[in-house]
Amino acid sequence: MFHGSIVALVTPMLEDGAVDWDSLAELVDWHIDQGTHGIVAVGTTGESATLDHDEHRQVVRFVVERVRNRIPVIAGTGSNSTRESLELTRHAREVGADAALLVAPYYNKPTQEGLYQHFRTLAEEVHIPQILYNVPGRTGCQIGVETVERLSHLSTIVGIKDATGDIGRAMELVRACGPRMDVFSGEDGIALPILLMGGKGVISVTANAVPAQMAAMCEAALAGDLARSRALDDDLAPLHRALFLEANPIPVKWALYETGQMGPGIRLPLTPLSEHHRPEVRQALETLGLIGA
Repeated sequence: MFHGSIVALVTPMLEDGAVDWDSLAELVDWHIDQGTHGIVAVGTTGESATLDHDEHRQVVRFVVERVRNRIPVIAGTGSNSTRESLELTRHAREVGADAALLVAPYYNKPTQEGLYQHFRTLAEEVHIPQILYNVPGRTGCQIGVETVERLSHLSTIVGIKDATGDIGRAMELVRACGPRMDVFSGEDGIALPILLMGGKGVISVTANAVPAQMAAMCEAALAGDLARSRALDDDLAPLHRALFLEANPIPVKWALYETGQMGPGIRLPLTPLSEHHRPEVRQALETLGLIGA
């Protein structure tokens, strides 16, 4: 069910920080029209850290209802509290999400056994497909390959998004867990090599701005068409870089504002993209024909 270009969808906001429901609806429809293979609602890029619990649930429900089973919806339901993550994951199942994306518990730095017990509890208590999310640069916590391998034997856990930027680690995951668990790149810049060596897709920031191109690159890579996938990835490389000049989702929200997809809203402590980074993002957008020169 889960493969290819899965957009880590932004949560559009008005200038006062309120969720922009009209723009969110338009973005969902646009992604489906453009060939995006799946949507993550309320992940890191969706500003999960600053949405309150009611908003979190509302956005997940809204996206599920707007998609209407046309493509899979994966709800971000991770937390550093197992109890809180259970509540969010149950809600995702209840409203019809196709899967849950579970970030490693952040800040409190559990042991590997603690991580195993956390994810095992979620897998056993909530019967919905679950994708682990390893992003130690944000969480201060690494899900070890051996821990992932242990978790891969639980039928509810179907994949892992690895956002370490380490191709060698991705290869280890494919080798250790490939028959039981799908591996997804969490870094757009190295999605192509991970796809070519056995990964099933990318949970993508870049797809927010160029969904058709990201979908085409993934489809070519999964079909084994190295020449086409590499040519498409080469075209996207400047945008991959530009969208991480500051902390995600600052650059991608500004890019979508520049292309007219939504307003400039973003929540503190995040702020709009710094003036000195805007020319590089504009240049990447211009090169792809997304805005005029």
